[in-house]
Amino acid sequence: MSFPVFRGAGYVLVHTPDMIIKNGTTCTVEQEINPDSEFLKEVGSRIRSYEEVVNYIPNQVYIGNERPEALADKKLPWCEIEYKGERKGKFGQIVPQDEFIALMQVCDAFELVKLSEEFVNSVRGKIEENYKELEPFFHQLKGEDISGAEELIENHVAQGLYHEDKLVGYVKRAHDVDVNLNAHTMFENLVVKASGVISALELLRSSDIAKEEIDYVIECSEEACGDMNQRGGGNFAKSIAEMAGLVNASGSDTRGFCAGPSHALINAAALVKAGVHKNVMVVAGGASAKLGMNAKDHVKKGLPVLEDVVGGFAVLISENDGVHPIIRTDLVGKHTVGTGSAPQAVMTSLITQGLDKAGLKIPDVDVYSVEMQNPDITKPAGAGNVPEANYKMIGALAAKRGEIEKKELKSFIEGHGLPGWAPTQGHIPSGVPYIGFLIDDLTSGDRNRAMIVGKGSLFLGRMTNLFDGISFIVERNPGAVEEESSISKDEIRKIIAESMRKIALDMIEE
Repeated sequence: MSFPVFRGAGYVLVHTPDMIIKNGTTCTVEQEINPDSEFLKEVGSRIRSYEEVVNYIPNQVYIGNERPEALADKKLPWCEIEYKGERKGKFGQIVPQDEFIALMQVCDAFELVKLSEEFVNSVRGKIEENYKELEPFFHQLKGEDISGAEELIENHVAQGLYHEDKLVGYVKRAHDVDVNLNAHTMFENLVVKASGVISALELLRSSDIAKEEIDYVIECSEEACGDMNQRGGGNFAKSIAEMAGLVNASGSDTRGFCAGPSHALINAAALVKAGVHKNVMVVAGGASAKLGMNAKDHVKKGLPVLEDVVGGFAVLISENDGVHPIIRTDLVGKHTVGTGSAPQAVMTSLITQGLDKAGLKIPDVDVYSVEMQNPDITKPAGAGNVPEANYKMIGALAAKRGEIEKKELKSFIEGHGLPGWAPTQGHIPSGVPYIGFLIDDLTSGDRNRAMIVGKGSLFLGRMTNLFDGISFIVERNPGAVEEESSISKDEIRKIIAESMRKIALDMIEE
C-alpha cells in the first residue's frame, strides 16, 4: 500500500501589539464592562517590542531556528531568558505589525481596507522587498486621506487599524445591515486571510514544489467567512490560493475548533491516497480575537503580555516519493460520539485505536505531538503545563496496559514528549507545530514513528457538550513506492472498451 507523505511545512508568527488592546477579546470586553480598570491602565506598558518577540526562544522554535528540546532544560519563565533571535528561520518568519497591516490591504479584494498615505509610504518598500510573490497585487496597496476615520469607527462603520498607538487606517464594513459582513468581522477575516497567505508563501519558499503543482487547498482556522445567508460558507482556502498564485488549485474550508488542523490533514491525506489530488496544501491563518487572552493573569503576575502574536502554518501533503515521512491513513484514532468526556476515555480513544490496528504499543511511537501550548503562557493563567499533562496521561495509559513500568513514567515523558512552544491561538498548537521537525526527524533524523494528536472543544459552539479529537500515525518512508502496473491505464481502457464492443456485437447477433 502506497501512503501519502508530508513534503513540507511553513510557519508564521505576526507581532501585533496594537491589536492586543484594540481587537483581542480580553481587552475589548474589559473596555466595555470596566473601562476604568487597573488592568487597562497597566496592560499597555506590559506589551513587548518586536525585538523582544524575535528574541523569545519559543518563537524561535516555532520558525525552526531552535529545536523544541532546547527548551527542556530551561527554567520558566522563558520570557526572562536572554537570547538573540532572528526574524527568519528554517520554516518561516516573524512578521512585524506594519508589514502585516499593509498586507491586509494587499489581500483585500473589495477595497475595504483604507490606509493613510504616510503609513503606506513608510511600508511600501518593505512589502515590495519581502513579499515579491505578491507583486500582481501590489497595486492594491495605496494610501489616501483618512481624516474621517474616527467618526466611522465611533459609529461602528469601520474597525480601526493602529500602529505604534497611532491610527493609520481602518477596515470598513462590507454591508450596511449584515452582521456577518460588519467591520469587526471583516477585520478578523482579513487577519486570517493575510496570515494564511504569508504561511502559504513560506511553505512554497521552503519546499521543492512549483506553485502550479498544487491541486487543492484546505483552510482550517477557527474563523468562518460568509454572509447572513451562509454564515460559514467560506472560502478562505481559495482566496489564499489566489493570492499565493496557486493557479491550478481549488479548495475548501474545514472547521473543528482546535482539532480542525488534524481533521484537515487527514482529509488531505485521504484525497491524495485516493488519487483525487496529487498535492494538497493545508493552511491556517491566525485569530486576532485570542490576542492577549490571558493578559490579565500575566499582568497580575508581573509578566509581559505573552499572547502578542497571530500564528499561521501551511503543510504540504503529496503522493509517495519514497523519501518523505508517510502518513498512515489506515492507523487513525478518533473521539467518537460514544467515547464520553472523561479525560482518560478521550486519551484512550485517541492514542490506542491507531496503535491497536497495527499491533503496536504506546512506546513504539518515538514522539507524540499533542497540544503543544507554551507553558510560559498557560501556567500563569492557571491552565498548567498542557503538553506535560497530556504526556502524563499517555504514560499512565501505557503503564495501565503493561507496556511500561510505573517507575518509567518520567523517562517515558522525557523520551516521547516535547516541551510546548506554540502560541495559544486555539487551532495553532494542536499537533501541527511539530510537523516541520517531524519531516527532518523521520528522514535524516533518528526517529521512525510519530503520532499527531488534535483535540477540540465542540461545546464552545453551544450545540453539544461533546469533546472532539482525532489522531494519526506518521512513519519513516521505507523507500519503496508502490510499483506501477505492467499494463498502462490507457491499455486497460482499451481492453475494457474492446470487451464492451464484443459484448454489444454478441447481443446484436443474438
